[in-house]
Amino acid sequence: MKTDNTHIKQLFEFDYNQGELVTGTDEAGRGPAAGGVFAAAVCFDTQPGKDLLEKLRPLNDSKQLNKKKREALYDIILENTVNSIVCIEVEEIEKINILNASLKAMRLACLDVIDKLPPDNRENILTLVDGNKLIRNYIYPQRYVIKGDSKSAAIAAASILAKVTRDRYMEKLDAEYPQYGWAKNAGYLTKEHLDAIDKYGLTPYHRPSFLKKHFAKQEQLSLF
Repeated sequence: MKTDNTHIKQLFEFDYNQGELVTGTDEAGRGPAAGGVFAAAVCFDTQPGKDLLEKLRPLNDSKQLNKKKREALYDIILENTVNSIVCIEVEEIEKINILNASLKAMRLACLDVIDKLPPDNRENILTLVDGNKLIRNYIYPQRYVIKGDSKSAAIAAASILAKVTRDRYMEKLDAEYPQYGWAKNAGYLTKEHLDAIDKYGLTPYHRPSFLKKHFAKQEQLSLF
């Protein structure tokens, strides 16, 4: 993983080369079977100076950074950008499905960021969406960027805000339901998590639609 000045400059150059003010968005928690899905949006509304670039030097896809680096970058990003973080909880995920929930969270976060910008900036804004889907029912210009969290400074920053916020959220849920190991597995279906589900059942924070295959398999095994 690159953490030198060249990499951070490349991230910002990608955004500057869009020719417009950029808002980047990314999500965290699309894959787990427990907890809400989070999306963040970030806009560097002024060009970072040398000091801020140095502080942001480790900036990258949140999954490529350890917890300590993510936590440090989290505070720097919050203090130096226009940003927003949105959670769509399990009940709504189950109603509209995880893809729609993820895109909705992105849309709400981006709209919140744009609303915080001066009116003149809103007329010249481009939203960069991590992945291969565009935000639905969105009124501003947008483009998706595959693996955008390793290409765009705004998307990389959004990925960190979403990831850190969700990890902290899962740690709080873990304190309420420690038997599922959510502080460690973040709600993903590890063997330990599945074993706990079989032993203790589901909580209000589980996504039942993500567990259909597991319960079908358990039902089949019980027939033998």
